[in-house]
Parts: sequence; C-alpha cells; structure tokens
Amino acid sequence: MTTRWLGHRPIAKVFSNRFLLPQISRRIAPICQTWPCRNLASLNTPAADDTVEILGQRFPRDKNTNVTTTITAKTARLLHRQPNHPINILKRRIEAHFKNYKVVDSMNPAVTTQQNFDSLLFSADHPGRAPTDTYYINSNTVLRTHTSAHQSEVLKTREAEGYLLTADVYRRDEIDVSHYPVFHQMEGLRTFDRKNLEAEAVVNVAGTSIKGAVLSETNPVQLAHTTREAELVDQHLRHSLEGMVRDLFREEKDLEIRWIEAYFPFTSPSWEMEVLYRGSWLELLGCGVIQQKIMDDANNADRVGWAFGLGLERIAMVMFDIPDIRLFWSSDERFLSQFSSGQIVKFQPFSKYPACYKDVSFWCNQGFHDNDFAEIVRDVAGDMAEDVKLIDKFEHPKTKRVSRCFRINYRSMDRTCTNEEVDKIQDEVRRVAATTLGVELR
Repeated sequence: MTTRWLGHRPIAKVFSNRFLLPQISRRIAPICQTWPCRNLASLNTPAADDTVEILGQRFPRDKNTNVTTTITAKTARLLHRQPNHPINILKRRIEAHFKNYKVVDSMNPAVTTQQNFDSLLFSADHPGRAPTDTYYINSNTVLRTHTSAHQSEVLKTREAEGYLLTADVYRRDEIDVSHYPVFHQMEGLRTFDRKNLEAEAVVNVAGTSIKGAVLSETNPVQLAHTTREAELVDQHLRHSLEGMVRDLFREEKDLEIRWIEAYFPFTSPSWEMEVLYRGSWLELLGCGVIQQKIMDDANNADRVGWAFGLGLERIAMVMFDIPDIRLFWSSDERFLSQFSSGQIVKFQPFSKYPACYKDVSFWCNQGFHDNDFAEIVRDVAGDMAEDVKLIDKFEHPKTKRVSRCFRINYRSMDRTCTNEEVDKIQDEVRRVAATTLGVELR
C-alpha cells in the first residue's frame, strides 16, 4: 500500500488489482541527507530574487529550495473552486452526500514540515520527505503534499463533528497522461465523543462489504483504543464511505466494493477501497481510524475519529472520460464548455494533435533521480510535454558510469507543433539538464 492518501497513479495501475504490500513502505531504505536536488528554482527565477512568492506571501529561499515559478504559478488557479469545472462538480457531489460536514477549501498551500510530516507521525527518514518527491520552498516550508497537512489545525477548532477538506496538493512525479505535479485531494474527518461512542457511531452493516475485511495483527487496533472502540469507528467509517461511493457511481446499480488492508502513518487500522468498474478493480481512496496521538495533540483527547483521502482527478478522469490529466488545466472553451454544475457528462474529444518524439541521453552523476529530469522538462516545456519515458539504461562495464536515455513526447492539446519549435525546446531541455543536473550529454 502507500503511506500517503491515494492521489493519482498511472491509469494502467489504477485499473488493476495489484497493490503494494504494507511492508514494502517499511523496507524502504532511509533517505540520504544529501539529495542532489540542486537549485532547480533558478530555472525560471532571477538569481537576484532570494524569495519564493506564494499567493502574495514571500518566503526566503535556502539551499533546499527546489520549487520553480512554473509550479508556484499554479497555486492561484484553484480549480476546485471554479463553477462548472469537473473538479468542482465532483467536489460538490461529495459534499452534497455529507450534508452536515463543515466544508474547508481555502487553506494556504504553503505549510511547514511540521504540518505536512511531523504532525502526522511521519518518521524522520520517510521517503515522502525527500526533495525528489516534495516541493521545498525552504528547509522548513513545503507545498503541501496532501490535505492531511491541515488535519490537526482543523481538529483543534472543534467546530464540528465532521469536516470535508479540499485543496490543490503538490508532488514531484513522473510525466505522463495520468500524472501532474498538482492535483486535487479531498479529505474527510469524523470524530466522536468517546463516552457516547455506542450511541454516536453504531451503524447497521448488513448488506455492506465490511464483513469482508476484519481487524488483524497486520492491521492492528491502536493501544490507545479498546477493540470495541476500534470496531465501532471502523464500521462507521466504511459504512459512510460505501454510501458515498454508491452515491457517486449511482448509475452503476450493482457496484461491487472490496476493502484491502493498507498502511498509513496517521491511521490504524487502515484500508484502501476498490470498486469493480467497467470490469476492472479501481482503487478509489485510503482511510482509517485516526491515530489517537494526533487526536490528543489536537486537543481532542476526549474523542476518537476516522479519516479518508481521495484524489479528485483520479475519479473525475473515470467519471467524465477525460483521457489526459493536463486537460483539467486547459483554458480552451472547447473543453470547459462541455461541463455544467451538477451534471456528469462524458467528455467529447475535440482534437488529437500529432505527437513529436525527441530522445535525450546522458551520463548520470551519482545520486541522479528521474524526477529531477522530469522537473526540468516540466519547467522548460510546460504542458507541451505529454510524457517522458526511460527507454534505455546502460552501465559501462569498466567505469561503472550509468547512462540513461529518455524519450520525450511533445504534443500540444490545442494546436499542431512544428518540428522546428520542438527542436528549440529540446535544445533548451538538454542545456538546462547539463547545467542544472550536472549530467554529461551524449
């Protein structure tokens, strides 16, 4: 399983029944403290500017800054709050299901490492902290990688029993039609008075899939909870989510649901939900019983609760038949005009412009990471880069130097690109990769 709420995995993986085992995340080697992230922030920003601006607020740069202006410019888009946008339509449909939950959807994307990691019990050597995965504004501040970064501050308000948090989240990742450095996540929280748990959390689980997954030694009850507390919260969680998913996919009359054990640092027991959709199992969300330490630290020691997280793009691509994640960011009226608030319609492609493939190969230095190169391509080519694939890897038998060859697929979503235009972009990708990453071009 994953150690963060589900976001956007490749569609080929989403439509399968394969999943990572919980122990894999525990076997990942500790992170080296000298990741070669280099000054990627310099790609689009004058050297004299020693700050990063996020929504009008300036943050000082330091040696760990790796966010570029290409990424920070996305913070003002707020697609989840735009009427008639597929992300907003899906968001409002989920909110309509959880009628009495408090909606929170305007949190600042710049958060501290304490909010993003420490408050959620991420270990100091957790892979999610690596600058190859996370956009660092500076050593102590990141662009949130999940909505859970706001979980503690919301719980501390004690304003409601249930909350729905929606936000744009940021992760450095590969480039293809189902991955984008910014996507939108929704998190649900529900808490209960421990003294009145039997009355508040009891549900009728008859006719649900909950009986198909049980608490176990590999998915344990927390020491801070009794078995009865864990069972009540767990059953309320999964009963609530099954109702929400059946409402989302209301056109699928006999929707089949199954629960898979998962591991997240901030919940236990933990689950992933899958639905059988169009003949294949689709992972929808991650969830679990909130770690009691998180509740205690958020001034909720008298309460227990559950949480879930889901990626809106992942579900929207399936529900609206949107084939390329870049389309969500399009300003083309041929895309935007197809959607209306409250309606789930199938996207009608308006054009498929020809692709232009270009290869680049180079000798890598020690510590090179594919995501560093992907970030170069994103910053230079923008949304013209449809995908980047590693097509060859070679280790010299004598020097042990490693060479990689990447194939970049350039394709605009709104026009035909000329070979001359793409050649200029490719030359700039090669130049920036050599100067920024220190690779030796071949």
